[in-house]
Amino acid sequence: MSADSTVNPTNPRARRDGWVAPLCWSAVALEGFDLVVLGVVLPPLLRYPDWGLTPGTASLISVVGLLGVMVGALAIGPVTDIIGRRRTMLLTVIGFSVLTLLCAFAPNPWVFGLLRFLAGLGLGGVLPVALALVNEYARQGRSGSATTTLMTGYHAGAVLTALLGIVVIPAWGWRPMFVLGALPALVLVPLLLRYLPESESFLRERATGVTASGAGERNPVTILFRGGYLRATLAFWVTSFMGLLLVYGLNTWLPEIMRSAGYELGAALALLLVLNVGAVAGLLVAGQVANRIGTRRSAIAWFSAAALFLALLSVRLPGVGVYISVLLAGVFVFSAQVLVYAYVSQLYPAAARGTALGAASGVGRLGAISGPLIGGALLSAGLAYPWGFYIFAAAAAIGAVSVAVVARTGEPASVEKATTG
Repeated sequence: MSADSTVNPTNPRARRDGWVAPLCWSAVALEGFDLVVLGVVLPPLLRYPDWGLTPGTASLISVVGLLGVMVGALAIGPVTDIIGRRRTMLLTVIGFSVLTLLCAFAPNPWVFGLLRFLAGLGLGGVLPVALALVNEYARQGRSGSATTTLMTGYHAGAVLTALLGIVVIPAWGWRPMFVLGALPALVLVPLLLRYLPESESFLRERATGVTASGAGERNPVTILFRGGYLRATLAFWVTSFMGLLLVYGLNTWLPEIMRSAGYELGAALALLLVLNVGAVAGLLVAGQVANRIGTRRSAIAWFSAAALFLALLSVRLPGVGVYISVLLAGVFVFSAQVLVYAYVSQLYPAAARGTALGAASGVGRLGAISGPLIGGALLSAGLAYPWGFYIFAAAAAIGAVSVAVVARTGEPASVEKATTG
């Protein structure tokens, strides 16, 4: 297939372009379900007599799973820039769905932790691939809203997880949650096979042997550290560390932190639901704001607001007040990190976009690991409420500073415009 055929509007492949956003959204929704389900099942797991888990051992299981996600994210970036987005997406969705199903039948916490690690390898690859595809097919000037709309899928999956947890766990226990998380792949995988197109830029570069930067550079990793990108790359890594610390720390431990503050299990799970409802609303707003004032300014504002509202969660509010406070925290905490992904997608050339997103996501997984560890340690020490929220607020403030550092890296984004325009 020639390079020209991949961009020809009469190419039958073009008729599948409209499927990119909904299919990627669905894949990210499944990822959201599978990554948040551990936070939903932790309260009953901690009280499951057959396993005898403590907050410390539960944190270890969470960390092992997130290590898998980190390895998957770091590995998948170069892989997707070599074998293509479509094939990588299929492999990741099939892999994590099968392994999530097996979690329902784990006989002990050691097997459960191993399965979470292996599932994490696929889970870590979904987001970088989906972001790269959605940004490539987004309309000009709409990459910010395209990215944030995609990430509503993650939180739709998280909301569904919390809703199902409220209904399913009291009646049937925690194991059916993993079965329910795997079943949608029976529909999604055939749709991906039939309708998901390959990246046009990937096909063009494979056919010509020339990257978007106009050079024959075949190693996308080196692009991250050359041509003015080094400082931006390091700043994005710090920002992603802080952003994912918040995302995974809150999604893993918010129900248990709220239980330590005196709330019943049903109310604690409802607050996790409210947190992710706020995340969806925040993503929809953040995308439009980013389109108007720019991704950098939006990311700084969102991290700053996240710091404020997380600090306010340390104040115990009566009645509906706590729900409003958690809702506002969700609006800013989760979409702040998504705006970082949008910024990465805009800044790097197409030849390294998947690798840049995978690296930011993968290095950020160290923060994702730290968040649950910090929450577990604070719970074990009896300090999770309110000190957990103070630590989360400080992480958000550091994220805001790190985004601002990227603006002083020169103008690498102009390189892509000059070479692709």
